Amino acid sequence: MPTFPEIGILHQRKIEAEIIKPIYDILVHNYGKQEAKAIIAEAIATAAVNAGKSFAAKEAKATSMESFVALQHLWEQDDALDITILKNDADHYHYNVHQCRYAQMYQEMGLEDIGFLLSCHRDSKFIEGYAPHITLERQHTVMMGDGLCDFRYQRQAKQNDQS
Repeated sequence: MPTFPEIGILHQRKIEAEIIKPIYDILVHNYGKQEAKAIIAEAIATAAVNAGKSFAAKEAKATSMESFVALQHLWEQDDALDITILKNDADHYHYNVHQCRYAQMYQEMGLEDIGFLLSCHRDSKFIEGYAPHITLERQHTVMMGDGLCDFRYQRQAKQNDQS
C-alpha cells in the first residue's frame, strides 16, 4: 500500500474551503448569511473537537502542553505562519502570529467573510477535544484585520494543585 506524505494544515484547509465554498453559497441563498454562518460554525466546531480527540487518541500517554506544542509544525508547515514564541513551558504556550497565510488564502478565495470560521474558530475547539485541561485565550487575529494573532494557551490548575 502506498504511503502519502503528511500534508500541512494550510493545504488541508484549502481543500476543505474549496468544498465548503459552494455549500456556503447555497446556504446563504436558501437561509441567509447569518444562518449560513451559524451552520458552518457549528459544523466546523464539531469537526475541530473530533480532530482534537483523534490526535489525542494517537498519543502514547496523556496529552500535555508539550505534546500539543509538538504538533504545531503541522499548522506552520509551508511557511503558513510567521510566529514569535513568547512563553513555552509545561503550563503555557504563548505566541504571536505576525503573518498568516491562512488569512491570505481565504481572501484570495473570496472567503474572507467566513475565513475566521474555517480556521481561527477551530483553535479553541481543537484544544477542547485534544486536551480539555488546556485553554486558549485570544483577543486578536490577523483574519479579523488585526495586526497579529495573540495565542495564549494555558494549562488549567487541577483542583488539588496548590499553584
